[in-house]
Amino acid sequence: MDIIETKLRDIQLFMKLTYGIVPIVAGADKFTNLLANWPEYLNPTLAGLLPFSGNTFMMIVGVIEIVAGILVLVRPKYGALVVSAWLVLIALTLLASGRFLDVAVRDVVIAVGAFMLVKLTGLVESLHSKQA
Repeated sequence: MDIIETKLRDIQLFMKLTYGIVPIVAGADKFTNLLANWPEYLNPTLAGLLPFSGNTFMMIVGVIEIVAGILVLVRPKYGALVVSAWLVLIALTLLASGRFLDVAVRDVVIAVGAFMLVKLTGLVESLHSKQA
């Protein structure tokens, strides 16, 4: 393994841990609301369509985020794609609500980073397969 591949693997590991652990923490927080009052971020139109409370919906979201984070840690190429798409969907719902636009922009930027983990993982895998 050459120095470039070693550095790419280091970057991939750091990104994998970041995009794996953060969704797990954010998902777990949907049950405690320590980091934020999550139901507040729910699009009011969407909340009105739900057959249950916004808090219950956020707990469902939390489970999805925890699963997505675990998927990033186990299968980063696929998990990071899920996280990226998930963040874009969140940004779109925030944009549609006209609220928390700063969070929507941040989520798009974070989604781009998650997508870069997908690409980086593909590159690392192709380098590894060429050596095998």
